[in-house]
Amino acid sequence: MRLERTIAALGFAVLVSVASSGCRSDPSTPRGTAELFLDAHYVEIDLPRALPLTSGVARQKVEHEIDLVKGFEIDDTTRKPIVRYSFLEEHPGDDGSMKFLYHGKILVDGADGLERRWLVTVRQEAEGWRVTNYQEISE
Repeated sequence: MRLERTIAALGFAVLVSVASSGCRSDPSTPRGTAELFLDAHYVEIDLPRALPLTSGVARQKVEHEIDLVKGFEIDDTTRKPIVRYSFLEEHPGDDGSMKFLYHGKILVDGADGLERRWLVTVRQEAEGWRVTNYQEISE
């Protein structure tokens, strides 16, 4: 009986691990880079983690945002909003860039929430795909 429970628990852990690994964004793809950026910037509110995924205008924006929140500690005790997003569409740019449009929902302390659209532009650079610009559009 104990062995069966151990095997069942191990099987469940493997299943969860396989399922969750398939959900991770791939930084070697344009869309994966855009989604890793959205995760770091909007979902986890981890601007230092978002910064290496950027260059150009996007990097300047994130650096400015980091400066704005200096002195404010965001840690496990911080009440953060719940942020979810879904992919809407992609558009190739004439300059080799890719633009991805996402729909976001931001829930704060049980309120109705905010709806946003995020347009994320990525471009292939020597280091790999990088977010070169992003903008938030009110619904």
